[in-house]
Amino acid sequence: MRPTWDIFCSVVDNYGDIGVTWRLARQLVAEHDAAVRLWVDDLLAFAHLCPEADVRAAQQCRQGVDIRHWPAPWLPVEAADVVIEAFACELPTAYVAAMAQRARPSLWLNLEYLSAEDWVGGCHGLPSMQSTGLQKFFFFPGFRPETGGLLREAGLLERRSSFQQDPAARQAFLQRLDVTPLASARLISLFAYENLGLASWLDVLAAGSQPTHMLVPVGRALADVQAWLGVSGLAVGALQVRGALTVQVLPFVTQDDYDRLLWSCDFNAVRGEDSFVRAQWAGRPLLWHIYQQQENVHLDKLEAFLALYINGLSPAASAALTAMWQAWNHGEGVGESWLALQQVWPELTTHAEAWCLDKASQTDLAAALVQFYRNWL
Repeated sequence: MRPTWDIFCSVVDNYGDIGVTWRLARQLVAEHDAAVRLWVDDLLAFAHLCPEADVRAAQQCRQGVDIRHWPAPWLPVEAADVVIEAFACELPTAYVAAMAQRARPSLWLNLEYLSAEDWVGGCHGLPSMQSTGLQKFFFFPGFRPETGGLLREAGLLERRSSFQQDPAARQAFLQRLDVTPLASARLISLFAYENLGLASWLDVLAAGSQPTHMLVPVGRALADVQAWLGVSGLAVGALQVRGALTVQVLPFVTQDDYDRLLWSCDFNAVRGEDSFVRAQWAGRPLLWHIYQQQENVHLDKLEAFLALYINGLSPAASAALTAMWQAWNHGEGVGESWLALQQVWPELTTHAEAWCLDKASQTDLAAALVQFYRNWL
């Protein structure tokens, strides 16, 4: 029989949680013959990633995944073979009891947030005994072999490489979004949180000698872009030109189209976790806006990733990249560091592809979860 998996996702205030769990659920079905139920407490957020979803349906099947609305109060169901508690969301008490009452109790996995910190490898896979008699195992995605790896579907890099080597495919995709950049323009995607440092970047791009076409999907960064432009109410498709900079508003696209957007651009500013990983698979230079946490603990995660990522870069490239990432995540001006980045651009481009290939040599997250389950049996 196919192993059954239940993935629980509580949407907090963005799309990272549902983005990761939706991607994981699809891959488990497509590549590992798993029967997956994805429990989501906010179907409106899910519909942004899966437009064909019915936001009123208690149950629906999308791309082979059984999508369930996470009801309150909980309605009893049979527990699955494997239960993933995504990002420390709290499982219903009755469901936990059902996990323990099975002839063979469920494997309970707490899928943690992504981090490059040193301690992650030592905690990955550790059990925690619960009052129900169940063990909960902590599963950490990560960048080192001793972690759970990163989400990466089979053939992803081959599809990306084929797309990037096919100018006609890129042009057709961009035209579908009504994007027609100048032939000499550098294409940049901007998907970020609100950021006081954005204005200085836009100033430098507008004053530059090279044309830049910035694509801004509808989201939280759009208000800062509008403030810099001195306009309001920019709708999807809106196009504004200031000096050498063209700014265009894009719709919120599906995950597959967002991948193609990242592949199409020369530089990607991304946020959170899901888009951060996808930008790395694009093999292009990137800028990460990490999700802000209390007491600035997110900055430790930023520094931990930078320490890994800059390995192999020249001192000049390391300094330029680090300065821009740090300034961006402190809400400070990034204009000067962007100019410094231009001096080492070829090196950063080569490095981004090398980093991508190195991380792709490790076991992907879905495969690591499946192997963990098989070893546990």
